[in-house]
Amino acid sequence: MIVKETLDNGLTLLTEVMPHVRSVAIGVWLKRGSRHERPEQTGLSHFIEHMVFKGTKNRSAEAIAAQVDSIGGHMDAFTSKEYAAFHLKVLDDHLPLAVDILGDIVLNPLFDPTEMTKEKKVIFEEMSMVEDTPDDLVVELYTQAFWPDHPLGRPILGTRRSVKGFTRDHLAGFFRSVYHPGNILIAAAGNLDHGALSGLVRRHFGALAGGRSNGSGRPPKAAARIITRSKQELEQIHLCLGAPAFPQAHPDRYASYILNTVLGGSMSSRLFQKVREKRGLVYSISSGVTSYSDAGTLTVYAGTSLDSVDEVVRLTVEEFRRLKGEPIPDEELRRAKDHLKGSLMLSLENTGSRMSHLARQEIYFGRQFGLDETLAGIEAVTADDVQRIASRIFDTDLAASVLGNLEGYRPKPSLLRI
Repeated sequence: MIVKETLDNGLTLLTEVMPHVRSVAIGVWLKRGSRHERPEQTGLSHFIEHMVFKGTKNRSAEAIAAQVDSIGGHMDAFTSKEYAAFHLKVLDDHLPLAVDILGDIVLNPLFDPTEMTKEKKVIFEEMSMVEDTPDDLVVELYTQAFWPDHPLGRPILGTRRSVKGFTRDHLAGFFRSVYHPGNILIAAAGNLDHGALSGLVRRHFGALAGGRSNGSGRPPKAAARIITRSKQELEQIHLCLGAPAFPQAHPDRYASYILNTVLGGSMSSRLFQKVREKRGLVYSISSGVTSYSDAGTLTVYAGTSLDSVDEVVRLTVEEFRRLKGEPIPDEELRRAKDHLKGSLMLSLENTGSRMSHLARQEIYFGRQFGLDETLAGIEAVTADDVQRIASRIFDTDLAASVLGNLEGYRPKPSLLRI
């Protein structure tokens, strides 16, 4: 049901037919993100993502919004560290218009200077929103300290200084160098016919000139730094602890997913049960794995009181040591596997998730993993595998970021030593 086609100009088209639905989700994915920017370009990819909706050679910003609304469609876009995406979900009858709109905004943006001035204000408000969202901000602080002097450590939104300095020439030059078929992947999932969609894509994207896709540069080097930031207006202390983990395509990725699920990836996880349910020290605590093409990190986030920070850190490090020192019991391993498999299958029930799944697999693996293959990878993980990778991940001092009304608090390095 999945078809991959490479157009004559090098653009990749991926489709998956889902005949039991009436919708189609289609996305234009750019295999370039914020890590591919030079320091002075920080935030440029994200700014372009905003500006393509502000008018093209054929449509005004109002016309784009009106056309999407008139067919009951849902249109959105995002920029990440290693890719960006522009996607639209419509009824299957409206797929030709969806391709037309996506082709227009991605290939023909005006980058009008007047609109740029207004949109800079919008992005400054987006930056302020991050500042006002402490669980997001503490992770951003962690990332910047964890990968210093590397593009993966820089904020996707850029800085007020970098965004303020962007001109139309900056946007147009970056756009010309990056938006070419070698960097573009179109993915679609839903009630579609590949041949018909291929014809639409060729009509709108076939004349796009080819280009060479450059690499992602050097891998980052992680730093076990402690960073604190005081915000007196916050009631809680927000904490992020972490260590280096595996890249996206690492052979042990399934074992790392299991480890994360056991540690803090679900309501039955060790951290949630021990720190929240049994001790009542937090409202929110969770762990997560963030993976890129050549690096990754496993993090734990918690929000707690100033009096409880050290205890939350101590209990978290205790669980790290336990994962290194003891195999996971069979029942806990079984529960983690079933949780992962169930979450995966439920997430792939809608066309938008399937479309994104197609694109990300192509970006990071260059091929599609069938659902059965992925489920088999999860099922093959043993307790020894999880203990082995825990010993690899938790073999160094932890990095930490702490945000809140700290009153001079700073975690002692000895607390973060595993």
